[in-house]
Amino acid sequence: MKRFILTLSAMTLCACLYAQPEIIKTREENKGSDKTFTMEQAVLGTGIRPENAYYAWRPNTSELTSSDGKRLIATGMAEGDTAVIIGLEELNSVAGTEMDSFPAFSWKSENEIIFSYKGEVYAVDVKEKVLTDKFTLPQGAANVTPNGGRYYAFTVDNNLYVCDGNGNVIPVTEDTDPNIVNGQTVSRNEFGIWNGIFWAESGKKLAFYRKDESLVGTFPLLDINTRTGSLFEIKYPMAGMSSENVRLGIYDLASNETVFVQADDFGYDQYLTNITWSPDDRYIFIQVLDRAQKNMRLNMYDASDGNFVKTLLEEHNDRFVEPQWPLHFIKGSNDRFIYTTDNRDGYKNLYLCDTEGNIERLTKVNADVAYVGQDGKNVFYTSAEVSPIENHLFSINIKNGKTARLTHEEGWHDISLSPDGKFFVDSYSSLDTPRTIDLRSSDGKQSRTLLDAPNPMADYACGEIELGTVKSADGKYDNYYRLIKPVDFDPSKKYPVIVYVYGGPHSQLIKDTWNGAVGYWDMYMAQRGYIVYVQDNRGTSNRGAEFEKAIHRQCGQAEMADQMKGVEMLLSLPYVDKDRIGVHGWSYGGFMTISLITNHPDIFKVAVAGGPVIDWKWYEVMYGERYMDNPAVNREGYEKTSLINKAKDLKGKLLICQGAIDNTVVWEHSLSFIRECIKNNIQVDYFPYPCAQHNVLGRDRIHLMDKVTIYFEDYL
Repeated sequence: MKRFILTLSAMTLCACLYAQPEIIKTREENKGSDKTFTMEQAVLGTGIRPENAYYAWRPNTSELTSSDGKRLIATGMAEGDTAVIIGLEELNSVAGTEMDSFPAFSWKSENEIIFSYKGEVYAVDVKEKVLTDKFTLPQGAANVTPNGGRYYAFTVDNNLYVCDGNGNVIPVTEDTDPNIVNGQTVSRNEFGIWNGIFWAESGKKLAFYRKDESLVGTFPLLDINTRTGSLFEIKYPMAGMSSENVRLGIYDLASNETVFVQADDFGYDQYLTNITWSPDDRYIFIQVLDRAQKNMRLNMYDASDGNFVKTLLEEHNDRFVEPQWPLHFIKGSNDRFIYTTDNRDGYKNLYLCDTEGNIERLTKVNADVAYVGQDGKNVFYTSAEVSPIENHLFSINIKNGKTARLTHEEGWHDISLSPDGKFFVDSYSSLDTPRTIDLRSSDGKQSRTLLDAPNPMADYACGEIELGTVKSADGKYDNYYRLIKPVDFDPSKKYPVIVYVYGGPHSQLIKDTWNGAVGYWDMYMAQRGYIVYVQDNRGTSNRGAEFEKAIHRQCGQAEMADQMKGVEMLLSLPYVDKDRIGVHGWSYGGFMTISLITNHPDIFKVAVAGGPVIDWKWYEVMYGERYMDNPAVNREGYEKTSLINKAKDLKGKLLICQGAIDNTVVWEHSLSFIRECIKNNIQVDYFPYPCAQHNVLGRDRIHLMDKVTIYFEDYL
């Protein structure tokens, strides 16, 4: 019998070799204390987040500024080199305010800061120590955007206005149709769109989005705060249904007139993305994308009349093109710029282009990169070329292509480059480094440490953290994972596992940052005897176009296959209790959670899904059709990925949590799944948060995560 067992074990080992992990690095268990997190700490990070500091570059200078709550300070390269720009007492005197601490501010120009206090907006020249602007915004004003001079743009309801520093308000639009929205974000924040107001560099002209939602359907949400409850409707363009029409207006301050850009490449529901002004204000550039998101044209328009000038370049991809990055003009040039795309050479790289349509690859690395800045001679960028879980700063000379690596400490580096490109602030951490902030010269000759944060969890019991890789289901990639072992881990015991999953586009959960980017709730569960496993899969970011686009037309399939390779690896570990595997995720992760427990009911015993997508036909046009195509041309894919069809296969315990006024994954999803469970006599647990949108935030989130924890403790 013993010989037979050894032979069988050897066979099992051979069969599982492909799933065995490569351990990259570990952080040892902290055994210095038996102190554990409270739920509030697990959710809010109270008292256990690494110390941080916030700095801002003064415009057009290499002066680094920050506030200590009582002063605005300039920080130099030499140790102890600081100077007070303006103190709180003096700022109050200049502005006529009575603030108790230095306000949150932004630099409006080289010498002016802008801040708000008791509903009024102030601009103060900190050099001359004078108040330059003070005015009260109208009630309901939003999207306040200064132009660097004395003008501000803002929206009230669906219209756009500008005002000067004296408070004189000029309407840019006067639409009365509630379906017309001006000056606000469009396309549901996809394609890198996060605002709707774009000042030209001179501040004399203003571009703005105009969105017509006349054809877009509505979805009702319930407000329980009224006496009898009331419904309010949101515009929500679902996949395959009518979408919005977006135009770009250009407003001239001098003439008080608006022209609209003549962008009509792909019809009514095309997308206008990454709005960029030329430095001389003469032209405006738009990446125009068709609704199918397979064709994009970078177009140049005359800013004086909105007329089309030329197409500079085009992109096509049979799966999808996803423009997310604006142009960056080379300093001192009106016709040369940096363009970012992942559609030409397999990875997101930078390209040197001009207004004649010439394009040349600048960063020639088989890794995703991100533009940081430039000084006219060198372009600075971060890159995944050292490792996908590390982020490092590089520079490349535009003329000769010579590159230099500027950060060397292992880990993830977040960079803020000075406006002149001479210095940068480097905030970084790694698995063992809580946070270090350095001020460095871009030639590498000078460096000063501004912050070296101590371990904020030194007095707490924390489990061992392991970073490693496991092969993707197609065998082509190493997928990175993070595994947290229980506190006081004993390899001779069996432990339950919680797989936390997101798995969707634009995400990367595994990074070589402090604690491996671990969520505090994950460590909270490790303190209570659970193994917590998190893994990135095909479809997530920072691994190249082929890796990200593997999910096209089949959302959830490649992701599940990759996650199950991680689960196979877990099941091969002698200390994993194979009968106690749970899974938890939110949004796309909620979709993945229910996908996993219904497609693999014999593996997962307990699941908690939050705000889950249930069927992609109920999700928004912009995101849903990019990854799944239009339902009319991909019926098989929508049918295969729909979780309505999987409700009957549920065997384990499932809790669904949902914000009742979720305007991202609307209630249609989870309620339809519950209805299907009822039809099939399948028991399922459901907990709505009546006043929460897509993400349950604030104190409500403490209740949510307590609910999730109790569910696993009761059933796993």
